[in-house]
Amino acid sequence: MDNPKFMSAQPAETSTAPSLPWRDALKVYLEPATLRMLALGFSAGLPLLLVLGTLSFRLREAGIDRTTIGYLSWVGLAYGFKWVWAPLVDRLPLPPLTTLLGRRRGWLLLAQGVVIAGLVGMALNDPRQGLAPLIWCALLVAFGSATQDIALDAFRIESAETRKQAALAAAYQTGYRLAMIWAGAGVLWVAAWAEVAPAAGATGAAAYQNGAWKTAYLVMAASMAVGVLTVLLSPEPVRRVLPKARNAAEWLQSVLIEPFADFIRRYKWQAALILSLIAIYRISDVVMGIMANPFYVDMGFTKDEVATVSKIYGVVMTLAGAFVGGVLSMRLGVMRVLMLGAVLSAASNLLFAWLASRGHDLTALIAVVSADNLAGGIASAAFIAYLSSLTNISYSATQYALFSSLMLLLPKFIAGYSGAFVDAHGYAQFFTATAFLGVPVLLLVALAARITTTKAPAGRQ
Repeated sequence: MDNPKFMSAQPAETSTAPSLPWRDALKVYLEPATLRMLALGFSAGLPLLLVLGTLSFRLREAGIDRTTIGYLSWVGLAYGFKWVWAPLVDRLPLPPLTTLLGRRRGWLLLAQGVVIAGLVGMALNDPRQGLAPLIWCALLVAFGSATQDIALDAFRIESAETRKQAALAAAYQTGYRLAMIWAGAGVLWVAAWAEVAPAAGATGAAAYQNGAWKTAYLVMAASMAVGVLTVLLSPEPVRRVLPKARNAAEWLQSVLIEPFADFIRRYKWQAALILSLIAIYRISDVVMGIMANPFYVDMGFTKDEVATVSKIYGVVMTLAGAFVGGVLSMRLGVMRVLMLGAVLSAASNLLFAWLASRGHDLTALIAVVSADNLAGGIASAAFIAYLSSLTNISYSATQYALFSSLMLLLPKFIAGYSGAFVDAHGYAQFFTATAFLGVPVLLLVALAARITTTKAPAGRQ
């Protein structure tokens, strides 16, 4: 296996390599690296909703007001600052884990252990007795999850050549979305199954059963075993021999400064446009997502109803979206599919505004959730492939962490005010406003598609 120094610096569709035939493009999905990414994507996707969307359902059911729930979503800002410690994950060894497993797998295993510990803590705390312990445990999960993302993104980028990154991204996204469905729908099923008959006349917060949520979160912690086993059974990517620093200043230069300087050198003024696109591409979905579960609770949908719709209809459309997004990215180019994903993501938010006028309409919920998952799968598969194509493999963990952090920072910050907006203006206006947040994205995708970049030396073909 060759060991090229650089990942191609240009967007995937501008590569000079010929496009894969349809048969070869589809066979990529059966390769071991792709299947490993499916399982690791599950491990990466599991914690996210448990500290955001599912947690908001749990808190709303416990009687916590929407404004507070919105502010508590800032726990997710941990994902937006992971670039701060990404250089350490990229370069710092973890004896004895690095010796036993390698640098990427060692960090992955440590991060997964932190996530499991945090989920157990969330299971054991009752939000009605005080939010602080629960939120501290949620922060621990978010920190561990963000660290896992850093190591996993580098693991994925280093596991295959550039032309196969879209397939790996699609497999990763499929596993990620399956985990989000398990952490969104599955956890509701488990919590509903674990409930005991409520006391006569108990409604709202009085009917909240923390024991059921305790069981559900412990099951989620156990589900991280999928990622742990995959890490233990996977090969470490080919190890790159890194130049030894002669002194502390040189080490800091190579670890903290050079990954970011490299990106600026390669793209110059175009870097500002690319980073702007990354910063707002998923803004419609992220801002809207914080209030989705409180919306379901307030519309009168039960845990079983939300779980069933997400599991049966949502999973089918998510898998279809991720698969279609990956194949179309390889055939038509990432930028075209980025534009398609941006349009579909914004449009699906308008469907939620329509759903707000329907009340407790299960058929309408099925249609809206299905469309939203299809759009999200297409957009995410293309976006991950785009970010991967921008990354220099010598700094894969740090640079990808910068990109994925930037992707979440502004949307997560704005999302913190989502509860206050809903309290002031209602759900319909909120969902409509989040759709219009996606309009600038279309302009930036169009401008980014015009960028002609210089291919990094020794790039993967």
